[in-house]
Amino acid sequence: MSNTPVIAAVDGSEHSLRALEWARKEAVRHDTGLLVAHVLPDHAQLYAGRRASLHDASEPQELADPVRDWVRSLLGGGSGVGGAGGTGGTGGTGGTGDDDSALPQGVTYEALEGSVPEALRVIGSQARMLVMGSRGRGGFASLLLGSNSRAVASSAACPVVVVPHAERGAHPDADAEQSAGRVVLGLHAAETPDDVLTFAFTEAAVRGTTVQVVSAYAIPPSPTLVMDSPFVVIPPEGLADEGDGVPAEREMLRSQTERLAPLRERFPDVPVEQAAVPGDPAGRLVIASRAAALVVVGRHHPRRTAMSLAIGSVAHAVLHHAHGPVAVVPTLRDDV
Repeated sequence: MSNTPVIAAVDGSEHSLRALEWARKEAVRHDTGLLVAHVLPDHAQLYAGRRASLHDASEPQELADPVRDWVRSLLGGGSGVGGAGGTGGTGGTGGTGDDDSALPQGVTYEALEGSVPEALRVIGSQARMLVMGSRGRGGFASLLLGSNSRAVASSAACPVVVVPHAERGAHPDADAEQSAGRVVLGLHAAETPDDVLTFAFTEAAVRGTTVQVVSAYAIPPSPTLVMDSPFVVIPPEGLADEGDGVPAEREMLRSQTERLAPLRERFPDVPVEQAAVPGDPAGRLVIASRAAALVVVGRHHPRRTAMSLAIGSVAHAVLHHAHGPVAVVPTLRDDV
């Protein structure tokens, strides 16, 4: 059992319900605890501050937290998730939790104070991953990605998984297809940090599924080029010099093979598919997301500092348009 929890950020919305369900399954896969985190709304934070400053014993000791009650009603006191581990207290910094005995073993609830992005960045600093919905209660319903989800994915110290709302699914059976699908890894062989590759292979291993490695290259437009055509997956043994294929494609596949060699050795039971495709990398990853359990991308160009707040253009576009969950993985070391 791991002591590093999966964190689900919730606010009581339908979007955060999908994130909670995804995070709970992820905690089971990794045999770890699940920490459900809710950043208190402004009025609750103001109340807590007023009561603390006035020391008014006549005021109720805590303000009702409907999100806590919502989580308890959803999860109940069943058999639990993963092990009994996890971090965080039963009350959290907001002081709205009391007793987690109503939650399954291995699940804790924590109410947080502060701005949503900053509170989640702090609590996520020691997490295996932080899972969010693509939108919360605030903002416009037409938004593909909420501002809080974008801000956390852009700056958290841990991998952030954004689970899209139901309307982003490619078809009515998208959830079932994605849950059984492969892990898709967006790879630039010369630039993607090792942390991103390791995360993708680890996720494929716990699911018992394939890693499909997708790299894109630019070529002059051709009347025979169909951008929505299926991927052509070429095994390493098909890369002999006498084989067919576009030179740029073959060179990219060779670079992929070289870069993936250490991961194949570390994860010998994880099948690997390699795809070098023409066109825009973000667009290709969005297409692949239709039947993927998870799409994994690096957060930013490695030439930026590890703690940069900027998110790369590919990660930004995939977060906005993917049909399934997307993991944005930061560089977890400072030596790049």
